Order: sequence, then C-alpha cells, then structure tokens
Amino acid sequence: MGLFSNFFEKKKDNINQIIDIISPISGKIIDIENVPDAVFSQKIVGDGIAIKPIGNEIVSPINGTIGKIFKTMHAFSIQSNEGIELFVHFGIDTINLRGKGFTKVIQESKNVNIGDKIILLDLPFLKLNSKSIITPVVISNMEKIKSIKKYSGETIAGKTIIMRITL
Repeated sequence: MGLFSNFFEKKKDNINQIIDIISPISGKIIDIENVPDAVFSQKIVGDGIAIKPIGNEIVSPINGTIGKIFKTMHAFSIQSNEGIELFVHFGIDTINLRGKGFTKVIQESKNVNIGDKIILLDLPFLKLNSKSIITPVVISNMEKIKSIKKYSGETIAGKTIIMRITL
C-alpha cells in the first residue's frame, strides 16, 4: 500500500493549479510594457497588466489577505490564499498627492473576497492631478508562477478576468 500511496501523492503534487485574477478596477487593459514608469514597464517589481480606469473604486482581485496599504492609499499588496502576491498601484507618481483623492475602505491584514471594496477614488480629481491614472496590477512573486495568460479589452471591477496563472 505504501508504494501506491507514494505514487499517487507525488502525482497529486504535480497537478497544475490555475488561478484567475479578476479586475480590481473598471476600465481598459493595456500592456504592462506601455506603463509610463520604468519600474512597471520593465517588470522590475513583477509581471502583470495595467488598466486605464474609468471606475471609482478598487476592489479585491483575489480571495486573500490585505498586506500593506500605503499611507497615501495609492497602492496596496494582497496575498491570495494560494500564496500569490499581487501589487495594485493606482496611477503614476500618485504618492505625491499624499492621500488626496483616495479613501481607504478596509484595513491591513483583513481577509477579503473577490470584489470586496478596498479603496474609493475621486477619479475626476485624480485625472487632473496625476501624471497618469494607468493602474498596474502585478504579480510580485513570479518565481512561483509556471505560466501567465494576460487578457485584453474592457474590464468590470470584481467581474472580468484579467490574468490566468498556473502555479
């Protein structure tokens, strides 16, 4: 019995786990390489996509736990229940706004489900006062990822798949 149970255990470990990343904000997907910031376009912090937003809220793109929410509320990290680390960063140089235009809805270390509100946006203010509102969504622990499929087109926050990853 030990021989067969070991065989099946190893086979189980080799099964690829597929996880969908859902849009954290409504808008249009753009290639990460087109983000007007080298930290994102050159994939220094990870690989992913970016969204040109039309919505006024950022929601959880995965089931998991909120990591860090920056004091300026322009960005946050989240870890999925499967160990995927995502970084969502609203706009470029929005840290300079010192939190203006953002309202935090949830606290760090909280468990969230796909679609739970995390940050509310004053999009008209942010459009006027930001270098760019393009919002990168990146996987920061790419070493755990076997493959990534990036989608394109229009997105609806909490509804549209933006990436499908295989662990």
